[in-house]
Amino acid sequence: MRQLILRNFQSPGDILMLTAAVRDLHAHYPGQFQTDVRTPCPALWEHNPYLCALSESDPGVELIDCQYPLINHSNQLPYHFIHGFIDHLNQQLQLAIKPTRFGGDIHLSAAERSWISQVQEQTREPLPFWVLVAGGKYDFSIKWWASERFQQVVDHFQGRLLFVQVGEANHHHPALRGVLNLREKTNLRQLVRLVHHAEGVLCPVTLAMHLAAAVEPPAGRPGSRPCVVVAGGREPVHWEAYPHHQFLHTLGALPCCSTGGCWRSRTLPLGDGDPKDHPDQRCLDVVGSLPRCMEMIRAADVIRAIDYYLDGGRCSTLSPAQARCLAPLLSGG
Repeated sequence: MRQLILRNFQSPGDILMLTAAVRDLHAHYPGQFQTDVRTPCPALWEHNPYLCALSESDPGVELIDCQYPLINHSNQLPYHFIHGFIDHLNQQLQLAIKPTRFGGDIHLSAAERSWISQVQEQTREPLPFWVLVAGGKYDFSIKWWASERFQQVVDHFQGRLLFVQVGEANHHHPALRGVLNLREKTNLRQLVRLVHHAEGVLCPVTLAMHLAAAVEPPAGRPGSRPCVVVAGGREPVHWEAYPHHQFLHTLGALPCCSTGGCWRSRTLPLGDGDPKDHPDQRCLDVVGSLPRCMEMIRAADVIRAIDYYLDGGRCSTLSPAQARCLAPLLSGG
């Protein structure tokens, strides 16, 4: 058996796509490889059946720095992010791996499936809820939507939907009113378990949308997990979107994204010395503090996308009694 140590030190969303490549490698070549990984996100690999402990010093071990150069052709070729690492492994190892599932590969233990959610720990009831990401990393501010528009969405569904706001420390996550505040209160594995219990996810293009597609729902809840993504015009739809998501984009509507995603990084300079502050990495069309492609997406568009799932019976609403009991736990902003 060939022994591989796969390395990548990018963000959690990238590592989640690598989990799919490892799964599909073993699906197409069973018994032919032993694999281990070196990534900054061990929480995404917990309970993964395709990994075994390998050492760089072991004879015969191959080290592969995993990349996804396919992204450089994403505006021209009809491939999804999930193809990126697979295509690179095929080239490096002379294989013919293909995706076996449209999503990353996250594994929960039996114990984790039996645990109640962080939400139920606070509310004392198994209430339906949506995970909400209303910000993002500072190095990619072009992905942010306006926090006041997220607030309008929360206000519209007040008493009917429970939004649980999450966000990592040192990232941009303005506090919203009327949400259950779990910002800076979940590590990566806790976020995985939170998405496991969530009925839906609302976010920009970020890890949470990929988790929405990758993490299994609880037993007895059929189908895929609803997810509304406020995407704008940065990435091609086919590179990021999943078939069962509402992916709100403006590609083709503006000169800057008329033939595909602009792939720029920042809306306005932050003055932090990062190369992403350079003019060729910044938005070409800013309206106030938003890229025009994001400014064109209104709160009403997001509300309508969530309503699709509600009208279709894909997710539940709170009862009046549940909403009254929940009210004292919600954030005042």
